[in-house]
Amino acid sequence: MIESLVEDRISRLEGQAAQALALVLPGGRRIGRADADVVLRLTSLLPLRHFVTGNVGGLANDCVEGLLDIEGPMRRVAAVAASLMPGDPTIKAPVKPLRRTLFSRWRHRKAADARQVQHHYDVSDDFYALWLDARRVYSCAYWPDPGMTLAAAQEAKLEHVCRKLMLKPGERFLDIGAGWGGLLLWAAEHYGVRATGITLSKNQHAHVNRLIAERGLADRVRMLLLDYRDLPEDEPYDKVASIGMFEHVGRARLPTYFAKIRRLLAPGGLLLNHGITAGGTRNVQLGSGIGDFVERWIFPGGELLHIAHVLEVMAEQGLEGLDTENLRPHYARTLWAWSDGLEARLDAARRATDERTVRAYRLYLAGSAMGFERGWMALHQTLASRPSGRIDEGTLRGTQCAYPFKRDYMYRR
Repeated sequence: MIESLVEDRISRLEGQAAQALALVLPGGRRIGRADADVVLRLTSLLPLRHFVTGNVGGLANDCVEGLLDIEGPMRRVAAVAASLMPGDPTIKAPVKPLRRTLFSRWRHRKAADARQVQHHYDVSDDFYALWLDARRVYSCAYWPDPGMTLAAAQEAKLEHVCRKLMLKPGERFLDIGAGWGGLLLWAAEHYGVRATGITLSKNQHAHVNRLIAERGLADRVRMLLLDYRDLPEDEPYDKVASIGMFEHVGRARLPTYFAKIRRLLAPGGLLLNHGITAGGTRNVQLGSGIGDFVERWIFPGGELLHIAHVLEVMAEQGLEGLDTENLRPHYARTLWAWSDGLEARLDAARRATDERTVRAYRLYLAGSAMGFERGWMALHQTLASRPSGRIDEGTLRGTQCAYPFKRDYMYRR
C-alpha cells in the first residue's frame, strides 16, 4: 500500500521531476530510478504524509528534525520540490482581517520583535561569514553585469542605494536595520555622511561597533542597539534607508513604521525602503507548508506584503512614492550564490553552528531562490519622500524634495 502510494505520487510529477526523484524507505527499499538526481532517505514513515500531499514545508521540517535525509544538488532539489506542490503557493485561504490584525499586533510587540530578530541574526557570525560576502551584506545584491562576483554585486547594490538617495557629505543618514554595517560604512566612507545605524541583533551591534573603531569613524558613525520605535525625533535625518528590515515589521505595525520614518525625516528628505514583498496580493506567507517552515526555523514573525499594500500604507502616512524598482531576479541569483557558498563549506558550517541549523538554511536558501525565480516573492526598492510643502523647489516647480523626477542621475558614473 505504501509503496503504491509513493510510486503513484512520483509518476504524477511534472516534466523531468519524475525521472529525477527516488525515495529510500526505512529498511532500504528504493522506489524510483537508480540514477535519480534527488534521493529522499527516510528514517521514519512519518514524512510520507507530507510527500503524498505535496507539503514541501513539512518535508523540509522532517529533514531538519532528522526524519529524512535529502541527497542531490540543491537546484535539482528545489525543482523537484516545486513539482511536488499541489498548486500556486501564493494562493492561500483568506484570514479574517480582524484576526489577522490582532495576531500581527501581538507578535510584533517590541520584546517579541527583539527575540525574533535575535533568533535569526544571532545564530552565529562565523556561520554567516562562511557564505556571505566579506562585508556580510545580507540582502539582495544588484547584478548590472552578469559576470560580477557576489562581492562586486553587493558593492553595486550599496552604490545603487546611495545613488538613489543622492547622499552628500555632511548629511544626516539613518540606516534602519543596519545588519553587519555594509551600507552604513559604505555611505560614511564613500559619501561622507554622518551615519546612524540601528539593529536589534546583539551580534551585529558588537560587530559593527568594532568596525567603526577599527576604521576611525567614531566621530561620524554610530551603531545603536535600538528598536526603530524608540529612535529620538529631535534632530531629523536628511536621508533614511531601510534594507531588508521591513519584512520584520508586520502588517499591523506598518502604519506605525512609516509614520515613524516620516517624523524622522526632514521636510524634503528621502527614504529608500528595500525589502521582500509578496507575489500574491492576499497571502501573508507561502502555502504548501513553506511559510510555516520559514516561521519555525528561519524568520519567526515574518510577514509578506504585496507592494500595492506597502505603497498604500506609505501614502496614508504622508510619504510620497517616487520610484519603485523590482529586483526579483537579482535576489534569486543572490540566494543561489549564498546557497552555493554554504554547500561548499558544509563541514565548517556544522562546526560554526549545529546540524539542524545547517539543514534548515540549506533548504531555506535554495527554496527561497526558487521562490524568487518563479515569482512567488519579489524584492522591491521604493524611493519616497516627506514632501516639504514648498512648491518652488528644484529645477521643476513643485518637486517638494531632493528627487529630480527623472532617473538618469542614478546611473551616471
